[in-house]
Amino acid sequence: MTDLMTPEGVDADYYRVGEEIADTKAPAGPIAAKWTSRKFDAALVNPANRRKLSVIIVGTGLAGGAAAATLGEAGYHVKSFCYQDSPRRAHSIAAQGGINAAKNYKEDGDSIYRLFYDTVKGGDYRSRETNVYRLAEVSANIIDQCVAAGVPFAREYGGLLDNRSFGGVQVSRTFYARGQTGQQLLIGVYQALERQVAAGTVEMYTRHEMLELIVEDGRARGIIARDLVTGEIETHLADAVVLGSGGYGNVFFLSTNAMGSNVTAGWRAHRKGAYFANPCYTQIHPTCIPVSGDHQSKLTLMSESLRNDGRIWVPKRREDCEKDPRTIPEQDRDYYLERIYPAFGNLVPRDIASRQAKNMCDEGRGVGPLVGDFRRGVYLDFADAIARLGRPAVEAKYGNLFDMYARITGENPYETPMRIYPAVHYTMGGLWVDYDLSSNIPGLFVTGEANFSDHGANRLGASALMQGLADGYFVLPNTIRDYLAKGPYPKLDADSPAVAEARRSVEERTQRLLAINGERSVDSFHKELGHIMWEYCGMERTETGLMKAIDLIRSLRAEFWRNVRVLGSADTLNQSLEKAGRVADFLELGELMCIDALHRRESCGGHFRAESQTEDGEALRHDDQFLYVAGWEYAGSGDEGGMAAPILHKEPLVYDAIALKQRSYK
Repeated sequence: MTDLMTPEGVDADYYRVGEEIADTKAPAGPIAAKWTSRKFDAALVNPANRRKLSVIIVGTGLAGGAAAATLGEAGYHVKSFCYQDSPRRAHSIAAQGGINAAKNYKEDGDSIYRLFYDTVKGGDYRSRETNVYRLAEVSANIIDQCVAAGVPFAREYGGLLDNRSFGGVQVSRTFYARGQTGQQLLIGVYQALERQVAAGTVEMYTRHEMLELIVEDGRARGIIARDLVTGEIETHLADAVVLGSGGYGNVFFLSTNAMGSNVTAGWRAHRKGAYFANPCYTQIHPTCIPVSGDHQSKLTLMSESLRNDGRIWVPKRREDCEKDPRTIPEQDRDYYLERIYPAFGNLVPRDIASRQAKNMCDEGRGVGPLVGDFRRGVYLDFADAIARLGRPAVEAKYGNLFDMYARITGENPYETPMRIYPAVHYTMGGLWVDYDLSSNIPGLFVTGEANFSDHGANRLGASALMQGLADGYFVLPNTIRDYLAKGPYPKLDADSPAVAEARRSVEERTQRLLAINGERSVDSFHKELGHIMWEYCGMERTETGLMKAIDLIRSLRAEFWRNVRVLGSADTLNQSLEKAGRVADFLELGELMCIDALHRRESCGGHFRAESQTEDGEALRHDDQFLYVAGWEYAGSGDEGGMAAPILHKEPLVYDAIALKQRSYK
């Protein structure tokens, strides 16, 4: 029974406080020995019994695809689901700059501990120590695995794998394949996955979207999915369910995410009892092509790797902002990151680089065309790098990125500085998991960006690919077997009450969306929600702004269920219906994100509360009050289709291997 308390002050109107939660799976002992101990202590499943056990995996990106390939190779029966027409279209393919690993190939002082330290510090001391150390520990294995799979990493002249640097670190640990690292890694995973499909251990369900989680006797036992081509509602049952369904950045409408990226799989699990942790921790990436007008439906990322050789600046004087940047002399340029953060320069973490870009533009020193009343852009200049290295060397490292920029903007970045501005990119929040990657619902495991576990309040560049492959190839296969060893679990059929209820809820929700027959398009609601989220829960948040956002979202959600127009029918291909279901979930998630941001009266990483900053404008944490993971429990529907006040469960964060400090990159 949840022990509920009413918070004090304004928070009492928005949420209740439940009992504390804890990760009970991480073994005792030195942090460097925990993963070895856990792998040994986890129960084994002999090869003959694995064939009797089934696992559903939702998502075919690096985390989901690697997990499906590995579990299939081990002999389990795997059902793999993706809403795309091929696993190769998972959003992992869009990653550009690289993947971290503590191999110390450059002999510049890197180590497992330093990668661990940089990741915890980069996340502003809001991640769980044990999970992060394990991530650093297995990182070197990932590179070996990928090389064996044929991933064409960049190499030095002598044939050794090359490295470059990313933000928040002072070593070179990022392995890369030009500016298309995600694509090459996903092709490697795809090959491994398809090998298991051919072997018969993995069943592949493309163009299928998970719309509900089946929970029987307190355990996750399957999903309800919709065949997006025929419209058929299908029931799929298994001994365990794994979500590798990615992040929820599209709640902002404009983001670097693929247009179809959504929160539905995770949100459906949340409504069935899975805690949603730290939803307000979203990452604004500093290196994106700026917004050009109201017509856009997504934004384009320019890899953080460009900050290795590109220099970021704005004019010192407002009157120079309309000039051709090539005519502005060196003494009239403000290389503001190099000025403010001399130790890290242009390679400060993403949250810091993003806020400083915003500050420059807010001062009236932004560049590029006017969007509204402001110029939203800063320069990323390669003139020095081209002079130092030569154009052929720059082309070899970044050529496809330069080509992409030129095609989108019509400008030649070899001759004119790129213009960049922050955009929503990644979400550090996600479903709460323990050391085994198990949610609080037994049998439901969560991997990659869909969980909260490794990045705290800010993700360092090149760590998303690292986490996805670590979870899929090395962590989940070693932890899920401890759960599966207790199976096979009792057989279910379509007539089981939990299965029938889940299917009925999907069918009723689908018919309700189609029956509204209102006057507004789904996209218009999504766009309005995104504007609210960006304005009040974006790069800077305030108490009054967040309370306003919550009221606006509640009103918008009520109008959605009264006035949305969903064309077509349920029994055929219907993208309007697909979008409607996803936006309905975003409208609930958006409120929870704002409540989470409101309750956390501190600044940390990507969560910047204007009321909590140092004298020089840096994020100011309050470890005495907020040193915990915020795990939110769904409390049901409220009045008139709204949400009841969610329940906050705090997981205290304990730091034994690293001392808590206020971050400094100066």
